[in-house]
Amino acid sequence: MDRLEAMTVLVKAVEAGSLSAAARQLGTPLPTVSRKISELEAYLNTSLLIRSRAGLTLTEAGHSFVAAARSILVDVTEAERAASGEYTAPTGELVVTAPIVFGRLHMLPVITDFLAAYPDVSVRLVQSDRIAHFIEEHIDVALRIGDLPDSELTATRLGEVRRVVCGAPDYFKRHGAPKTPGDLARHAIVEAQAMGEPGVWRLGRDEDRAVGLHSRLVVNTSEAAIDAAVAGVGLTRILSYQVADRVKEKILKIVLAGFEPKPWPVHLVYRGNVRVPLKLRAFMDFTAPRLRQRLGNARLS
Repeated sequence: MDRLEAMTVLVKAVEAGSLSAAARQLGTPLPTVSRKISELEAYLNTSLLIRSRAGLTLTEAGHSFVAAARSILVDVTEAERAASGEYTAPTGELVVTAPIVFGRLHMLPVITDFLAAYPDVSVRLVQSDRIAHFIEEHIDVALRIGDLPDSELTATRLGEVRRVVCGAPDYFKRHGAPKTPGDLARHAIVEAQAMGEPGVWRLGRDEDRAVGLHSRLVVNTSEAAIDAAVAGVGLTRILSYQVADRVKEKILKIVLAGFEPKPWPVHLVYRGNVRVPLKLRAFMDFTAPRLRQRLGNARLS
């Protein structure tokens, strides 16, 4: 039995919540996942998981073993990095995550320049609007938009973005522009589901004004919401960097600026409780000032 492989499978099963979910994420047949965990339990002569229709529950022994397994897997990863020379020269692969739109507009162009400057480093860019788990998904650095919870991550601040309400000039010619949050009740809304609770916009510096919406169109991506607003379907609420070019080109116009919540900070974050490989130091030194400049150029007055 490969104990490290079995530990990896066990940890993934616990994090995924079921053996079938772990099998999908690992790209491994379900019977293989089940067998590896059973072999590990037999080797340890104890039960680690309680399997039921409701999901997986760790036994008391399972709790302590999974915590130890996570630590062991991190140590192994660090040992592999040291052996491969990642601490003596910028080399190897970096796994970077960023929100989908930010990744396309800003992170990808900067990474392209980084790759040209560091030919011995490769990058796997994962664009997703969900929060990725550093250890479980082997993330090296992530771009995060919003307030950061207390954690062991080290953060480098890049700037901030606003949550803006905007629409097409043609729409405002036909329907007028809202002057107060209460005016939104008579306007058509293009709602981007990723921007908050459904059917409600929270406005005001402290988000203390909840405004119910008349959503003519509900979409699940920011790009679709922006395209619909440009087409004159209605007003949408989006992050400022996503529409900066269209606002500057007068394709979209921002309204209710005086009722916006406080801006969200933007950070690059990485694990600060481990030795930082040179490839990551090089990436941070290269990308942080360039992303900071790009965010500054996307700032709206």
